[in-house]
Amino acid sequence: MSRYCSRCGKAHKACICAAIVPIDSQVELIILQHPTEEHRAMGTARILSLSLANCRLLVGEDFRQHEELNRLLAESSVQHFVLYPSEQSQSSAQLKLQAERPIRVIVLDGTWKKAFKMWQVNTQLHHLPALHLPKDLKGNYRIRKAPSENALSTVEAGYHLLQTLQPEQDFSPLMTAFDTMINYQIQQMPPGVFERNYLNKEE
Repeated sequence: MSRYCSRCGKAHKACICAAIVPIDSQVELIILQHPTEEHRAMGTARILSLSLANCRLLVGEDFRQHEELNRLLAESSVQHFVLYPSEQSQSSAQLKLQAERPIRVIVLDGTWKKAFKMWQVNTQLHHLPALHLPKDLKGNYRIRKAPSENALSTVEAGYHLLQTLQPEQDFSPLMTAFDTMINYQIQQMPPGVFERNYLNKEE
């Protein structure tokens, strides 16, 4: 028997499936996941793909010849965006849903360095309008050191994006599953490790 859950990909003792709540979303997410993130114990993209019916998770680094992704990007009836902050990106808070044209957002899943490389390689994404999240958001990925306090995990980015675009809907179950994963990992740490290595990381 495998040590890992076939659904969430995490070790059975760390399985988060019980915390996953199915959520419908008007906005479709396409997550391009760097291969090094696929089996990472603390990865969060799987929370989005398990929770959201309107979400696809594609693994790779170079998607230029990826048949499924390029077929999706060719659908003219859909508004396509990429969640990637740049000088030209607009805030997701300014984007309005249009009933006649569904929205599909491409999300890069990887460390900032790996996401940047994926952005450089996958030039077909450069033609899409880019979005950035409100800049005053603060991440709560407290078991993984981040370059800044407003650096977000993939599930946090997805949550804030969807909640901004669809404020009438409750996407908080995504954060509940995220907290379940984090709390389990903290409980497995030896006494004092979390407080010493993470609570004081800004000092």
